[in-house]
Amino acid sequence: MLWIMRFSGLFSAALVIIVLSPSLQSFPPAEAIRSSHLDAYLRLPTSDPQTHRFSFRKAPVFRNAADCPAADIDSGVCNPSLVHVAITLDFEYLRGSVAAVHSILKHSSCPESVFFHFLVSETGLDSLIRSTFPELRFKVYYFDPEIVRTLISTSVRQALEQPLNYARNYLAGLLEPCVRRVIYLDSDLVVVDDIAKLWKTKLGSKTIGAPEYCHANFTKYFTAAFWSDERFSGAFEGRKPCYFNTGVMVMDLERWRRVGYTEVIEKWMEIQKKSDRRIYELGSLPPFLLVFAGEVAPIEHRWNQHGLGGDNVRGSCRDLHPGPVSLLHWSGSGKPWFRLDSRRPCPLDTLWAPYDLYGHYNSR
Repeated sequence: MLWIMRFSGLFSAALVIIVLSPSLQSFPPAEAIRSSHLDAYLRLPTSDPQTHRFSFRKAPVFRNAADCPAADIDSGVCNPSLVHVAITLDFEYLRGSVAAVHSILKHSSCPESVFFHFLVSETGLDSLIRSTFPELRFKVYYFDPEIVRTLISTSVRQALEQPLNYARNYLAGLLEPCVRRVIYLDSDLVVVDDIAKLWKTKLGSKTIGAPEYCHANFTKYFTAAFWSDERFSGAFEGRKPCYFNTGVMVMDLERWRRVGYTEVIEKWMEIQKKSDRRIYELGSLPPFLLVFAGEVAPIEHRWNQHGLGGDNVRGSCRDLHPGPVSLLHWSGSGKPWFRLDSRRPCPLDTLWAPYDLYGHYNSR
């Protein structure tokens, strides 16, 4: 009876969220919280999960619009009609990355026009992606962890110290020069709208576009030592910096290459490592803020409903921000696949579950 009451509460909470979120019209309630998916999580086998860790179901092939341009596979990555999306792949977050790709394809008006750029520091993941998404257009790029290992300082959470978190800083050099723009996405999110809408974001004279949160306390992203030293805090002179989450960005790679922003970010990381006083505590985010905060092309908040993973320590349950939703982002320490597996999901985790292609469903 207790299990039934708990499931009922999760079901009701998710249903209320969907009904109240206008942009989730493309994300039907029956699909979003289908009980069979949640049941599967609650009946996970008790054997060692490592034996099933990298088993994924094959994703369906989506053909979502009749007027899409013919997919010319031979044209390669330089086809000007492509929508470019970059995502990292690693064993720890692989389940989230696969769910993100699945969600993008499901809601794209022309999924065959989306080209994925996967950043990896481990081998063997390309064959897994191809078996899960047989018709996916993608390329895998190796990011050498040694490039940033000596630049990374300790953070409030160990996961934030992983070298692959910094691969976004090097996209302009990793991707082909013909790729002039890319959407960078974290691995802990799902897209519930057409990614082409985000792709068409006008950046104007800015290098990156992202949802900004100017009501947030910007000062907390840097230490007291930073704000008390004009050599550091002077970086924001003439700017009105606002917090933005680097897990969802539209990036003008052509302008990035021209200015050399990778080297600018590396300089700030060097200062953090070599200074006798730390200037920030939170992984790869502060260097990005130092370079771009106050110089960001604003994007609607619907494209990054972030923080669903809770804070960086406890990972407590969170609600959606007010307003429509095009992307749900489990930033923070709590990830939906871990909470679902532990049978202690947050209500919003049921919105991630339909995109999970993890192989447990085959073993029921």
